[in-house]
Amino acid sequence: MKIVVLDGYTLNPGDLNWDALNKLGGVTIHDRTPYAETVARCNDAQVVLTNKAPLDEAILNQLPDLKYIGVLATGYNIINTDVCKQKGIVVTNVPGYGTGAVAQFVFALLLELCLHIQKHSDAVFEGRWAKSVDFCFWDYPLIELAGKTLGIIGFGTIGQKVADIATAFDMNIIATGRRQTDQSHRKNFKWVSLDELLQQSDVVSIHCPLTPETRGLINAENLRKMKPSAFLINTSRGPIINDADLARALNNDIIAGAGIDVLSKEPPPADNPIFTAKNCIITPHIARAAKEARARLMATVVSNLEAFIAGKPINAIIK
Repeated sequence: MKIVVLDGYTLNPGDLNWDALNKLGGVTIHDRTPYAETVARCNDAQVVLTNKAPLDEAILNQLPDLKYIGVLATGYNIINTDVCKQKGIVVTNVPGYGTGAVAQFVFALLLELCLHIQKHSDAVFEGRWAKSVDFCFWDYPLIELAGKTLGIIGFGTIGQKVADIATAFDMNIIATGRRQTDQSHRKNFKWVSLDELLQQSDVVSIHCPLTPETRGLINAENLRKMKPSAFLINTSRGPIINDADLARALNNDIIAGAGIDVLSKEPPPADNPIFTAKNCIITPHIARAAKEARARLMATVVSNLEAFIAGKPINAIIK
């Protein structure tokens, strides 16, 4: 069995290994694959593994031997699943591998917005504390989370984990999602509409998938519904937010700050307007990248393929 990994670097930049995958067939691993080289690299392959390298209709139509696509992530919008279904190509993904890591990262962004840890540390190393006439100083408002309302857009596995952590901070939690599951065990929780969530939240955290309905969901109109003191966090999918609208909202004090790990295009162009926004923390899509999370991802990628070979696919988007 010929197995091709199109873009393995962001899963394994060298701190993991591919040994378990190598036992399942002849494996060729590419760190990255330009779109124009995809067909040539996948020629005669029965199995292709991809993270962000797209497999669209034009490519899939040129790969008659392809039987299985393993997505090295949870989101699978880079795959044309309609064509895969027509051709009988099994497609699997890896749900849940980064739940803890992403939820932890949400609060890293939020706490930085509330406390400005790095900026205050920089001030100390610049000698400002040593020169201070007082025993302490701060340049920015210091915000306590207890009693604040956290609005979660998308209340799946990660959204619920974020709610668990927020509970430890004594926050109130409101959420909106495609399905309103039973959350009666949460005493600080209620389901609300999107408009209510935007209007009532002190912090809005996005955890929904990228769909035609959610693309551009956070736009100028919806940002104006938020409190001027509110923070926006996005560790989900970049195109859910209109970058230019968010930059304008921040620069015009429509909302107070944002912490985002994803952008509408990645890598972003240097002229993305979000780079001009004030009180905006931007990280390079690393919420899911903790080594422990990637090790779980690797293990599930292998078990997904083993199950396919055994004729009993698991985590299948398309069977």
